Amino acid sequence: MTVYEKFRNLDIDFSLIGLEKGDEKGGYFCTPIGAKVIGWECEGIHYCNIEGFDEMVFAVNPETAEEHYVRPLAKNFEELLSLVLACKGTTAAEQITGWNKKQFEDFLENDGAEYPDFILKRQAVLDKIQSELGISPMEKPFEYVKALQEEFDYSEIRFPAEYYDVLGLELPEEI
Repeated sequence: MTVYEKFRNLDIDFSLIGLEKGDEKGGYFCTPIGAKVIGWECEGIHYCNIEGFDEMVFAVNPETAEEHYVRPLAKNFEELLSLVLACKGTTAAEQITGWNKKQFEDFLENDGAEYPDFILKRQAVLDKIQSELGISPMEKPFEYVKALQEEFDYSEIRFPAEYYDVLGLELPEEI
């Protein structure tokens, strides 16, 4: 059984960490060709593996203000969970691309502070992932994500025709 399958078999509320179950196809204009969605954070933001990229996990954000709608987030699902444990969910991890280190640290320090019940429930989910799957929080999550994204060749991701229509880009020949 894979780490992903073990994770999905846990009796937890996946929405508390931004990996809720949902449509595996994505269905957004920027969901890459060959994507298999592994979790949903909220309406639009989803996480997937993409055929041809081994086990790498990508964040897809159709409302991004950044250069790329799809960005690598972890080399594999186990590292994604390690990142999620360090960031207390997917929200901070997905936002790293547009933040500096201080913004990231400030967010982690204040994330959910106004909702103590939510923090307790989320922490119980994180504790269960750590204890049942034997995964530890990543030591330098900000640096890990930044390095992964800096070395990635974004031109290798293939998108559906709708992506090019929405953005007013010329459709590549290989689609």
